Amino acid sequence: LRSGMMESPNGSAGGWPDMCFGVFNDSDSRGSAHNSITSPWFSTAFGLIGLCSNLLALCVLLSSSRKLSSQARSSFLVFLCGLVVTDFIGLLVTASVIIPYHFIKFAWAKVDPGCHLCNFLGFSMVFFGQCPLLLGATVAGERFFGINHPFSRSASISKRRAWSIVGLVWGFSCLLGLLPVLGLGRYTLQYPGSWCFLTLLPDTGDVIFCLLFALLGIFSVLLSFIFNTVSVVTLCRVYHDRESVQHRRDSEVEMMVQLVGIMIIATICWMPLLIFIVQMVLQQLPASGQLQVLPMETQKMLLIYIRMVTWNQILDPWVYILFRRAVLQRIYPSLRPRPSILSLYPAFKPSLRHKLTTD
Repeated sequence: LRSGMMESPNGSAGGWPDMCFGVFNDSDSRGSAHNSITSPWFSTAFGLIGLCSNLLALCVLLSSSRKLSSQARSSFLVFLCGLVVTDFIGLLVTASVIIPYHFIKFAWAKVDPGCHLCNFLGFSMVFFGQCPLLLGATVAGERFFGINHPFSRSASISKRRAWSIVGLVWGFSCLLGLLPVLGLGRYTLQYPGSWCFLTLLPDTGDVIFCLLFALLGIFSVLLSFIFNTVSVVTLCRVYHDRESVQHRRDSEVEMMVQLVGIMIIATICWMPLLIFIVQMVLQQLPASGQLQVLPMETQKMLLIYIRMVTWNQILDPWVYILFRRAVLQRIYPSLRPRPSILSLYPAFKPSLRHKLTTD
């Protein structure tokens, strides 16, 4: 990028098509090339830690799913597996382009004159960014109905149906990511020239796509917050009910602790970026048609917020690893399963025990 883009930072001056290189001016970043926020070790360290964490979390989830007979818990694990797989593939795809750039410093405009690689990387950033937010809202809704309407048939989701829902979320996120390829908005090279993302310029298509991406993400986070808050309140009300089965309550608590952890991490990591996108787009609307290159300060802030988003993919797996019942029982011993009322009366006839268990 240095050799190619220094000569024509806006793309068209050096004969390159001004499709995805116009909003990033590499000449402005020469003085900050060794800035800590552009260090290649950030991307390398984040990528390796994230990949290892997600692999470990996937092994833990697969091991847990083999030992379960509860349908509610099984469907919950399916959604968690969907989140882990999404985060792992997302890190693998983006890191395979970003990390080599930092060490090779290839001329992006020469390697990708048609912007195909840039469009693919931008699509990956949007797809693998929006998927976890939508999946978080989906699993929060599933737990909401499972806790608040436990006897409803719609609250019972099989593994196959859960995977179908995960597939629908992936399909919807894919369509969203393809919008710039279809003509709504653009994916453009971003500071320091190692990655591509949506364009924060006041063009009509860019504004619509940016608002669509950001507002959908904000809506997903808020929906997760509402569902999880109501579920936690409901769970707290029934948790000390002596007539309920302790093992089921413990399973619900475990799922809600994990879900709340996912929600908190997503909120902290994603909301600053989503709010920043909305703020920048709305502030620049009066300059429609005049602003052609993003200010360097905006480019740096966007990079910092993307770094924060990366932490979401690193921290999420540790929620599944650390907030398991086996770990929680060591911290909070009262979570150990207690016998149900039937085990206190071994003299019950098998037929009566079966009837009571069914009821």
